[in-house]
Amino acid sequence: MTYTGKVKPGGRPDVRELPQLTITKFSVSEMDNNVYLLRCQRTDEQLLVDAADDATRILQVVGSDGLRRVVTTHQHWDHHRALPQVVEATGAETVAGADDADELPVPVDVRVGDGDLVRVGDCTLEVIHLVGHTPGSIALLYDDPDGTPHLFTGDSLFPGGVGNTFGDSSAFASLIEDVSTKVFDRLPDETWFYPGHGADSTLGTERPHLREWRERGW
Repeated sequence: MTYTGKVKPGGRPDVRELPQLTITKFSVSEMDNNVYLLRCQRTDEQLLVDAADDATRILQVVGSDGLRRVVTTHQHWDHHRALPQVVEATGAETVAGADDADELPVPVDVRVGDGDLVRVGDCTLEVIHLVGHTPGSIALLYDDPDGTPHLFTGDSLFPGGVGNTFGDSSAFASLIEDVSTKVFDRLPDETWFYPGHGADSTLGTERPHLREWRERGW
């Protein structure tokens, strides 16, 4: 079946098969949090992006092959409610942005920032630090050597705008600048991005609206 990125809490995962990486997307909780399981095609090593909620469901999707590491995109409670249980059950290494790490409910093994690399088997994810939704929010870039880039944006970028900055004008200015320069100015239109809630999109779809986002201020 063709990947659409449209999932709902408790519904079936949507699976995207890339030449070297499998991406499984599913949704948990009343806040429709997206959880992403990445699996290296060559080594079968697995990495989870945001253990948001429902540890039982997450562990069911992870399956018997185990989990090498869990990356938390930012400190907000709805993105790490299942983290303690998932880490306890799997022994996975924990990874988070350096400026958010102390706010998580488990010790963070690896604190990351701009340009750091996180591996899942033979595949490499590059960390992009996007300041504004929280101080330590990160996105993860998989620049597929056999295709187009794939970007996991947490709550920093959605279809229709950047993440919530809660009325803080300086935080908004920081986030729109980081998203503009580190994401849109760098990556091509065909880049597919996967947000922390809701449907996916591409940078090409969203690029024409950057000025509108900046002008509206949220």
